This record gives sequence, structure tokens and C-alpha cells, in this order.
Amino acid sequence: MLFKKQDHRKIKKANPLIGILLFLISVILLILTGPLGFIYGLFHSLFTKGLTGVGEFCLKIAISIDQLGNVLMQHLLNFLWIKKGGYPFGNRDETISSALGRNRVLGKLTAFGKLIDRFLDLIDPNHSLNSIDYFIEPSSDIVDEVAWALIREKEVFCTRPEGQALFSLPGGIPNPGESDRDALVRLLADDINIDIEASSLEFLGIFE
Repeated sequence: MLFKKQDHRKIKKANPLIGILLFLISVILLILTGPLGFIYGLFHSLFTKGLTGVGEFCLKIAISIDQLGNVLMQHLLNFLWIKKGGYPFGNRDETISSALGRNRVLGKLTAFGKLIDRFLDLIDPNHSLNSIDYFIEPSSDIVDEVAWALIREKEVFCTRPEGQALFSLPGGIPNPGESDRDALVRLLADDINIDIEASSLEFLGIFE
């Protein structure tokens, strides 16, 4: 059985004064310790993993900044980029690009939102759709897999590996750095000899 993963948890109500105080403390700590931590992190990544480590370190920072922007600009983005009933910006565990991709799938982007999405596509094809993958980084005890759900006339296409009794959706584990879309195209071609266009895939949901 598949259980729908909770898309985002609402922040518990807190004393406004405590919220303001914690905000000020976090800003002070960031200003005082941020530069030192960044410099140390760069050298640590460089000496342990080389340029690959530096790239991974910078990517994590970029995603965290994107998540901060999703909270910081949520009200403005909800007003400018999405239509009524769209998936709201503001989830602290999600990037701006991820929320943008979810609204693209739902067809809830405004004209301005579509313009931003097209601009990002010029830099990185299907950027917002691929960014949905970055919704909450999985912990080490979770195996991240992708699956292809083909539904025709109320029937779902499944496979049953040789020697096994259970049917399953075709798919598998993406390679490091590989997007979900690219992984599905590769796995379907390798495992069941089916060639599909990555652009034809639509995001269905995150399940665990």
C-alpha cells in the first residue's frame, strides 16, 4: 500500500514576541558566524572532496537560500505568480522553484508566473518541474525511488520481475545527480525496453 506523503506541515502557533526575538537572534548569529562557517566549509569541502565537494557545498547553500526566499517573499509571490486556488508559496522546507513547478503542473501560474518559468527554462530546461525533487531532502534511511504510472481505461500498467509474486510500477533508483525524469527515461529503456519522451512525463505526487 502507498501512503501519500504529507506535503507540508503547518507551523505551530507561537508567541509573536518569541518569534521576533528568535528572528533577531538568528540574524545576529548569521552575521557573526556565517562568514567564518562559509570559509571553513569551502576549505573543508575542497580538501576532503575537491571541486566536487565545493560544488555540493555551494548547491546546499543555494537551496537553503531558495528556501529562505520562499518564506521571505511568500505573500508577494502568492500575489504575483499564482492564481486563486494555486499551491501557496511559503513552505519553509521547499524552494521557490519547487512551488513554481507545482503550480505549473496545476495550471495555476499567472501570466507573470509563466514568464518567470519560461525564463528559468531558458537557463535550465524544465527547471521548475525538476526542482520539485528538492522538496525536503531525504534522510539517509530513506531510499529515493521513481516510478512510472501509466493509466489507460481505468487500468494501471504494472510489471512482475521474474521469480517474484508481486506486481509493481516500473521504475527504480536514480543515479546521483540525475533528475527523476531522466532516471525514468533511462530505467524504462533499460529494464522493459520502452522509450518515452521526458517532456511527456507529468508529476503525480510524492509517496512513501
